[in-house]
Amino acid sequence: MTRNRLSEETSPYLLQHADNPVHWYGWGPEAIAAAKAQDKPILLSVGYAACHWCHVMAHESFEDDAIAAQMNDLYINVKVDREERPDIDTIYQHALQLLGQQGGWPLTMFLTPEGEPFWGGTYFPPDSRYGRPGFPQVLSAISDYWSEQRDKAMETVEALKGGLAKVWTPEAVTGAGKAIALAVNDQVASRLAQEFDMVNGGFGQAPKFPNPSIHELLWRGWLRTGNEAQRDAVLFSLTKMSQGGIYDHLGGGYERYSTDSMWLAPHFEKMLYDNAQIVDLLTWAWQETKNPLYAQRVEETIDWCLREMIAPVDDAAGKPFAATYDADSEGVEGKFYVWSAAEVSEILGDGADAVLFKTVYDVSPEGNWEGGNILNRIAHPELLDAGQEEQLKACGEKLLAVRNKRIWPGWDDKVLADWNGLMIAAMANAARVFDRPDWLDAADSAFAFVRDRMQEETDGTMRLKHSFRAGKLKHSAPLDDYANMARAAVALYEATGNGAYVDTAIDWVDVIDTHYWDEDGGGYFFTADDAEALIIRTKSAADNATPSGNGVITSVLARLHFLTGVDHFRERAERIISTFAGEATQNFFPLTGLFCANELLQTCAQVVIVGSAQDADTMALLDVAWKASNMNKLVQAIPADAVLPKNHPATGKGQLDGRATAYVCIGQTCSLPLTDPAALALAL
Repeated sequence: MTRNRLSEETSPYLLQHADNPVHWYGWGPEAIAAAKAQDKPILLSVGYAACHWCHVMAHESFEDDAIAAQMNDLYINVKVDREERPDIDTIYQHALQLLGQQGGWPLTMFLTPEGEPFWGGTYFPPDSRYGRPGFPQVLSAISDYWSEQRDKAMETVEALKGGLAKVWTPEAVTGAGKAIALAVNDQVASRLAQEFDMVNGGFGQAPKFPNPSIHELLWRGWLRTGNEAQRDAVLFSLTKMSQGGIYDHLGGGYERYSTDSMWLAPHFEKMLYDNAQIVDLLTWAWQETKNPLYAQRVEETIDWCLREMIAPVDDAAGKPFAATYDADSEGVEGKFYVWSAAEVSEILGDGADAVLFKTVYDVSPEGNWEGGNILNRIAHPELLDAGQEEQLKACGEKLLAVRNKRIWPGWDDKVLADWNGLMIAAMANAARVFDRPDWLDAADSAFAFVRDRMQEETDGTMRLKHSFRAGKLKHSAPLDDYANMARAAVALYEATGNGAYVDTAIDWVDVIDTHYWDEDGGGYFFTADDAEALIIRTKSAADNATPSGNGVITSVLARLHFLTGVDHFRERAERIISTFAGEATQNFFPLTGLFCANELLQTCAQVVIVGSAQDADTMALLDVAWKASNMNKLVQAIPADAVLPKNHPATGKGQLDGRATAYVCIGQTCSLPLTDPAALALAL
């Protein structure tokens, strides 16, 4: 069998299409040159390995000889992994939205030979159905439109270029005072709370996503203002998600989203980034509530990550995390995870344990999803007594042992710097809160791999790469890689006291200051000034499934300012907030991550502990600081003889009576010296 150009790629998604009869190109100058030379439009198809509908369209159209021949005859066909090239994906997703259509994957866009969009859609069936035209008809119609009405197509091109430029030109706020007052944070939280589903948790209706940054904003708001409605919304959502079908009750970990409003039927993909963000939320919630369900879900999810998501890098540098698990196995969505009642009975028998398990986990002969059973505890969200929970656990282990013998879903084992940063930070924080040094070791190992193996020297500066697989580094790092890895570095510093992590974070900030900062408009561009040129250079603070790079780096800059006393970090954080402040007050829903960073910058409490990190009295104070529920805190342990920066609020403060001593500082004002852990807990 003749393979196409994608056989030279490392992305599992692109390699899935290497045997297609479509003459695919990867994105790059070769495809652009071919389109110009042949005067053909480009058909751009964007997806990812865990995408169910991407597989459907591939089987129906890209593996069909007749449809492939039509594509090859009329177009230069380009296939992109959106996880490898988020810079490309975000441009053409926004272009599709400007055309009045809802974005998603697979993304199907028609471009000029220069890469400029003029029409598009998402999934197209091989013949007319679902209210959508058949893909062959689309191919013919767009080709005719390009050949016969090119002037109109170019009018659309110009309109889209103008629209895209406007999308990424935020309305800045200038003048005295804070660009976003904390009162605005509170107003946004109150407005978002109106969208909360009081019956099932979460926001809006089906399909329902975890929306971690929105829940974080509500949680922060409750901790600061005492608004119990915001607290209850977060806890209700976490419990519903953690006991719903979106959670894998056998293997641990959360699936991508729920196709219904009650969290029963997931879209069975498992993504590293979702689980990292949910671990953060669960850890914060446990710090305040001590709800054992949240501790259990943190442990199970991290255990799943360490068991099933360690990338096969075979490298002494460290053990990073892989990207995703597919929704499909054997070509069927969810087949790996769903059970018939007969299967459960065969494994567990018909004794009391089996009856209890079937009752609690909603297993019935008729099933709860397409004739099968998705394990869930929606009707039984409260934990039972310890003995019964042990019975359920034993039953689950028997089912898991059988499930592990099934044909597994596809695994995308590429290493992405930004997603690793999310999990490293979540794992480092959870390690200290739950006293799990093995989690801290795993976070440090993944960090070491990204730092030591995913950087290359360019003009004398070490620069991150975005993706690693099969021994190869690929693609210039976008802003999110630097932002999330710098956040991970600061989290590891707080957890270990090792100042080398802060040095690394500062090095990465220096890189983005040099190559990503918008000198004219403020804020950081998504791509570097020396990266591959695309039709536009994007800049945004909007969260998607992952938090925005500008939002994350604002919180990192705030923390670096408080750690070092360097004003530049604070000034840059404030400039980012002012850059997007006009947009934030008008279209706040996707900007909750920036609001969280704004709160941190204005209200951060520094816990400075003067004492040797190896001493028992220092560790006792650190333990209190790590486990305190205040999310706007920064924990720093320093030796008694350390010389702090002149702008650091604890400069000149030392130990009391030769004992480890804590100071809680807000701004330049610090508490009295505290040597008693109970007194520190009260102060926090």
